[in-house]
Amino acid sequence: MYDIAIIGAGINGCSVAYEFAQAGKKVVLFDMDGIAHGGSGAAGAFISPKFSKAGELKEILHDAFVYSMEFYEKNFPHLLTRAPLLHIAKDEADAEILRVYKEDTSLELLEPSQDILNTVKTEAKLQENVSINAGVVNAARMCEAMAKSAKFVKQKVESIVYDEGVWVIDEAYNAKNVVLATGAYESVIKEPYIQLRGVWGHRIDVKTTTENSHSIHQFVSISPSSDGKLAIGATHNVHYHPQSATEPYDIEAGRKELLEKASRTINLENVEVVKDYTGLRSGSFDYMPLVGSLVLSTETLQNKNIRFKVKKADFTEYEYYPNLYMINGNGGYGFVLAPYLAKILKEHILSAKKISDRITPARFFARWAKKL
Repeated sequence: MYDIAIIGAGINGCSVAYEFAQAGKKVVLFDMDGIAHGGSGAAGAFISPKFSKAGELKEILHDAFVYSMEFYEKNFPHLLTRAPLLHIAKDEADAEILRVYKEDTSLELLEPSQDILNTVKTEAKLQENVSINAGVVNAARMCEAMAKSAKFVKQKVESIVYDEGVWVIDEAYNAKNVVLATGAYESVIKEPYIQLRGVWGHRIDVKTTTENSHSIHQFVSISPSSDGKLAIGATHNVHYHPQSATEPYDIEAGRKELLEKASRTINLENVEVVKDYTGLRSGSFDYMPLVGSLVLSTETLQNKNIRFKVKKADFTEYEYYPNLYMINGNGGYGFVLAPYLAKILKEHILSAKKISDRITPARFFARWAKKL
């Protein structure tokens, strides 16, 4: 009997596995392809806040950024590269956002160093920018390190059944709790109100004689140099989905796009692509992550005492799957949000600490039910 079974071994699933293993719980982790073989493995794994004027997503990403930088530095310092982040505006609208951000942020702002200014192209240098202390983690190795204390099972989970207080997974594994961390891929539990958008990500590792000391974000994300290599990545294709596409993803076209966009920002010299990473990342339609219990839609709709067409729903009135949770919808901020959300989920399951309504899956049920 496992205390918790996690379906999906990307950064969300691995972060949850780590939190529960650290709490002394027995953990089993499932994935059909392997640890970090989807969108998490293709991620640039930049640890940064959201540069915007205001909003709930900016707030939660600020908190997650501060928490995750400390988390990685404390628990996995060998997999974290601390480096200044230089975020450059793409256009005047973006520049105005950065000006407001710099006025409002509580983070320490840096002056870009001369070495990075020498690397950045003149046109990019003229744009508004913001620079802070940040970092990059090794995506695949981080997921593997987090999952180390869990039993890993490489298989596609076909069924989960709740029977007498226990979840039975594929008629072979028993667990007290189940967490769904399947990203944008098909979930074993089908609920009509849960709709996620898949965004295809592509990252390349390149050899180059260009030396870069910073993480740079403008049209794409560019990592600091290490041993003559750097990474260039983006979640740049919102149309391609591996489970519905009729043609395979065009790797060469993706490489060309990444290199062209990177070259708008920095002078890349003597470039050789040495490796490609691709995968599907998931985001929600309100751009906020999802963490917490899943509503039983059929049973909840049958409750005649609940009024669904209300301005502010009371989520405590809903019926929920017993001991079934999800963590998803991180978009391009997976390695920023995952440790923070995993801590929130652990505290909810083990200590009954309430999760904010703004990030629970129930918010999507409320919107869906209101339209019926």
